[in-house]
Amino acid sequence: QVQLVESGGGLVQAGGSLRLSCLASGSIFSFYNTGWYRQAPGKQRELVAHFSDSGTTDYADSVKGRFAISRDNAKNTMYLQMNSLKPEDTAVYYCNSIIPLRQTWGRGTQVTVSS
Repeated sequence: QVQLVESGGGLVQAGGSLRLSCLASGSIFSFYNTGWYRQAPGKQRELVAHFSDSGTTDYADSVKGRFAISRDNAKNTMYLQMNSLKPEDTAVYYCNSIIPLRQTWGRGTQVTVSS
């Protein structure tokens, strides 16, 4: 059973950058059909970036050009590089499968962007 654990969140000023990490433990993990979600207070969880089943990437319109998803197979880790951060990016960020039946939600990592 693969467990995905998020890290790297923090407090940053608007315009700053953060890099989130998602470590897969338990077995080697390809990160296909896996992505980054976020949930802001009082809002629904949204998918912001993901790898497809062929390894291509896709992004929510709200983060295109600012966020970049990547993976390091040797480290069994997926990343989310977040640049030009805005206060509206404030949320708890989670990594997870994009296939609902395969989703198990962890604690996530808090990202707070101050104005």
